[in-house]
Amino acid sequence: MRRIGVVIPAGGSGLRMGGQLKPFLLLAGKSVLERAVAPFLERTDVVAIVIVLPTTETSTAVADPRVRIVAGGRERSDSVRAGLDALGDSVDLVVIHDAARPLVSREVIDRVIAAAVDGGAIAALPASDTIHEVDADAIVRTPDRARLWQAQTPQAFPRELITNAHLRALEDDIPATDDAALVVRYGGTVRVVPGDPVNLKLTRPEDLPAAEALLRARGQ
Repeated sequence: MRRIGVVIPAGGSGLRMGGQLKPFLLLAGKSVLERAVAPFLERTDVVAIVIVLPTTETSTAVADPRVRIVAGGRERSDSVRAGLDALGDSVDLVVIHDAARPLVSREVIDRVIAAAVDGGAIAALPASDTIHEVDADAIVRTPDRARLWQAQTPQAFPRELITNAHLRALEDDIPATDDAALVVRYGGTVRVVPGDPVNLKLTRPEDLPAAEALLRARGQ
């Protein structure tokens, strides 16, 4: 059985959420962070979970001996790297999941972990809208929509693969908003598995009632 470590970046400023820190907002009686972490706590192959927060002095209400809290950095890539450092070499596979996605299902997590064998794997959805590449205010290119997928988390990688990618990015001074893109940049392979439209990312205040409605539909 693989030893899985989970990194939960939760250090955003929350500007688009009106300055509120998204991980600590309540969603149907539980914090967003609690809901994001819960499916991973149910897995017996998860041996360590690192939650990366703006400060280690913040209480998370997540009580489990596998959970550790560390302070993040200015950029998301800094926070992920802090989480990877805290996991160390005690795990074989690293799963990275945004704290702002509190509705991730066990099925999506299972698919991503199962696909991350010889390389990385991510959950994603086929693009449903036409995407234009724009320079200033003019369209310069319209990629084929059939080849475009919208990335979600979780994303899973062999520990050495994702650690080396982040170390090389640090050396090259390259920030990363998506870990899979970083792995591919440095020659790694990342497979795509079906995500879930319900696995939405909380970004703006209007996302909260939508998420609560989905939880009610699930009976949660």
